[in-house]
Amino acid sequence: MSKGPVSQFIEHNYRHFNAAALVDAAKGYEEHLEADGKMMITLAGAMSTAELGISLAEMIRQDKVHIISCTGANLEEDIMNLVAHSHYKRVPNYRELSAQDERDLLDNHYNRVTDTCIPEEEAFRRLQSHIEKIWKDSEARNERYFPHEYMYQMLNSGLLEQYYEIDPKDSWMLAAAEKNIPIVCPGWEDSTMGNIFASYVIKNELKASTVKSGIEYMAYLADWYNENSGGKGVGFFQIGGGIAGDFPICVVPMMYQDLEWEGVPFWSYFCQISDSTTSYGSYSGAVPNEKITWGKLDIDTPKFIIESDATIVAPLIFAWILGK
Repeated sequence: MSKGPVSQFIEHNYRHFNAAALVDAAKGYEEHLEADGKMMITLAGAMSTAELGISLAEMIRQDKVHIISCTGANLEEDIMNLVAHSHYKRVPNYRELSAQDERDLLDNHYNRVTDTCIPEEEAFRRLQSHIEKIWKDSEARNERYFPHEYMYQMLNSGLLEQYYEIDPKDSWMLAAAEKNIPIVCPGWEDSTMGNIFASYVIKNELKASTVKSGIEYMAYLADWYNENSGGKGVGFFQIGGGIAGDFPICVVPMMYQDLEWEGVPFWSYFCQISDSTTSYGSYSGAVPNEKITWGKLDIDTPKFIIESDATIVAPLIFAWILGK
């Protein structure tokens, strides 16, 4: 693929240190795809609120990503941005806010994520009004789905189109729903929609079993990995740390150590973008070689770590892969 001006700029200027690691990781990702490998992207932090969808959606449309693992927050916040973007409030001086300033935001129904405040009424409650009916209708039919499948149903129904406030092509969840790519969302209950669902369970309006569990997500991922890890195998592109990365990467040792399946291939590419410094006892701060001892990566697995801000780095890597 011929490279456009962004990629040319990267190749000419990014020659050392974290910049060079970015180029190496991007080329490794590209080589993995060219060898017919599959790629998982994991999203931690608040990447959806950071509008990573602007670049990630195109990656999905062009089949540069085949499965996603994300937190419940990232699952919902891309859709919130889709339907309530004009109501968001940016606070450039967020480092200077007092405790009283923070309380004022709360009292005005804003929840802050770094410099961006999500509007409760237009974002959380707007989704709630539609997803509640989908949950309850599903339960009435004795049907159960994963969290992401309920989100796909809501997006594919067209119910939210009346609210769209950004170009739909910039929503990664919309792109994922249209492609029906698999998503793993561990710890979904640690999210606004998860909290809302739990409130219905506590009020005896819904059964907890109406949403499939994290254990079922692991079984779902094992089936997917088993079917897709032939040939070049499956790569692992990790943005941030935490459960979005740690949950899915464990599927490999689970299959060959706990299930005692033979011939389970290791992840065949690994890259992590994180501003977590190398540290003791931290998953996010562990160097890739540590994952060899846990049966996740092999000695010769291409391994990259970029210690930088993912909101800056990920779009540049995606731009390289897309040839921009």
